[in-house]
Amino acid sequence: MAHGIPSQGKVTITVDEYSSNPTQAFTHYNINQSRFQPPHVHMVDPIPYDTPKPAGHTRFVCVSDTHSRTDGIQMPYGDILLHTGDFTELGLPSEVKKFNDWLGTLPYEYKIVIAGNHELTFDKEFMADLVKQDYYRFPSVSKLKPEDFDNVQTLLTNSIYLQDSEVTVKGFRIYGAPWTPWFNGWGFNLPRGQSLLDKWNLVPEGIDILMTHGPPLGFRDWVPKELQRVGCVELLNTVQRRVRPKLHVFGGIHEGYGIMTDGYTTYVNASTCTVSFQPINPPIIFDLPNPQVS
Repeated sequence: MAHGIPSQGKVTITVDEYSSNPTQAFTHYNINQSRFQPPHVHMVDPIPYDTPKPAGHTRFVCVSDTHSRTDGIQMPYGDILLHTGDFTELGLPSEVKKFNDWLGTLPYEYKIVIAGNHELTFDKEFMADLVKQDYYRFPSVSKLKPEDFDNVQTLLTNSIYLQDSEVTVKGFRIYGAPWTPWFNGWGFNLPRGQSLLDKWNLVPEGIDILMTHGPPLGFRDWVPKELQRVGCVELLNTVQRRVRPKLHVFGGIHEGYGIMTDGYTTYVNASTCTVSFQPINPPIIFDLPNPQVS
């Protein structure tokens, strides 16, 4: 499809034939469609923090996968904070309160948060299944009483929490969703294919910024140790062919930290923690022109 030109009419995304094998999907689309090739797809250098914000722009500060390790993070100037999940280790209420306290110290006008696969208590179906199991993989979570976590998201008093929902701030439409392809049976995991596509189909057109916990195929989703791509093919097709946001922010794959573009959408893997869970990847800033208010 043409790059830089929003798609016309209603586009329906179906399950990709290579959905279950993202590494194969990447190879196929690269060879047959040059889908991940320059010049339109390329790496982007981060904006230095001391870069003046252009007039008529809003500065977004992107972080992800802080995993209860926020104490040493140097947070840059900006207007809106976007945190794309895994702000805890297990979603324990004590961890959520600590994270919320940290958010309260930050000066941003808005702070928008989604959950990740580590926020176990935010996934009600996961918690219901955990209680039924004969053995407990997560003892500290299993010990919680339902009243401890039923409304755990309400502990995030210093942010706007999105879960398959959107908010408009400063004229920007922002949608957030926590789902990721199944990985070792953590929270918000779904099988690749139709189950995930059903969630992506909830994302409305006209979104300016999409926040997901994990990456789309081919954009900051390479896991060197496994020699595999792990991004979601249906998420990529949804982003590129239907929703077409200006900015897609995610994390999940710590090794994928960095920025890319496809010529229309900018993709930011904002994982703060490295693969060894060291919180040393700096927050990423991104400036967007303010929407024209009609």
